[in-house]
Amino acid sequence: MDLDRVEALSADLERIAEDRPADALMRDLVGVFKARVPHYHWVGIYLIEGQELWLGPFAGKPSPHVRIPIGQGICGAAARAGESIVVDDVNQDARYLACSLDTRSEIVVPILDGRRVLGEIDIDSDQPNAFNEHDQALLERAASLIAGAIHRASPKPRWESPELVRS
Repeated sequence: MDLDRVEALSADLERIAEDRPADALMRDLVGVFKARVPHYHWVGIYLIEGQELWLGPFAGKPSPHVRIPIGQGICGAAARAGESIVVDDVNQDARYLACSLDTRSEIVVPILDGRRVLGEIDIDSDQPNAFNEHDQALLERAASLIAGAIHRASPKPRWESPELVRS
């Protein structure tokens, strides 16, 4: 993604996030990303409940992975590490949990409240090498806005997992 598009989307994210409850914000962000970024063919948000990621709002074909154990797959690895993961070719990464034969690359960005992992944004593309530092920066900003909305709703979300705190 180019920097101009990121700047335009970032401004829109700020406007969308203003005083929006977390559930509505997540739904809206998923829709905006799917509609406005052509190389995002599947966009979803997972939230942590216990030791699993639970699929929340998503746009794209239904996924067979509505629950993912922490540590499993690329999503589970990002949740465990509390760090973004970009995979340029999912066919070359043994962690990839196949959702669609069309998926060629993936980016997963954790939603962090301080050091605590609350969930993550997961995006698949049908293009190899689809994600760059601009995509990552945009998604990390979106994750920060989601974390803020969750934190405003409740200082201790019910899906919080004390075991998933980054060191």
